[in-house]
Amino acid sequence: MLYSLATLEQDKLKAIQALEKEIGTPVVALESIDADAVKLGDDRLKKLRNLEEELGVVLVAVKAQ
Repeated sequence: MLYSLATLEQDKLKAIQALEKEIGTPVVALESIDADAVKLGDDRLKKLRNLEEELGVVLVAVKAQ
């Protein structure tokens, strides 16, 4: 199971913003997505990690559906 940023309706966003104000810290809303990560060989994993570093993001290789 993987997670991405949640798409929120206005009422849910307002509820989260109220919670952030109450607890004094930002909150990130995530939702599950149907994807399975795959294991990569050393060469392919190195390429993925190099691009992660270059872009400043986390990349996950997933099975094609």
